Amino acid sequence: QVQLVESGGGLVQAGGSLRLSCAASGSILGIYVMGWYRQAPGKQRELVATLTTDGSTNYADSVKGRFTISRDNAKNTMYLQMNSLTPEDTAVYYCHAKRRITTASTLLYWGQGTQVTVSS
Repeated sequence: QVQLVESGGGLVQAGGSLRLSCAASGSILGIYVMGWYRQAPGKQRELVATLTTDGSTNYADSVKGRFTISRDNAKNTMYLQMNSLTPEDTAVYYCHAKRRITTASTLLYWGQGTQVTVSS
């Protein structure tokens, strides 16, 4: 099993910044991609950003140029630096990981989520 624990959410004014952290523990060997998703009230969960083990990144168009995903391998921790926040970024942010079990199977893991609220 893999445990993912997010932290760093909170309340911030529009234009401000926050940095989210996701600490991974447990059977992390085999994780090949990690990412951040978010879910606003009344909306579906959506991809924010992903980071593969080879360093490739992918961002939702809505956050490109404002958010940066990164990781510290020594700490088994992934980050999401969020700048120029707007009220539309208000959501619960979830950490996500995919772990390859065999060449044909993958397990998915989710954190418990951390609330980000951006006031106007």
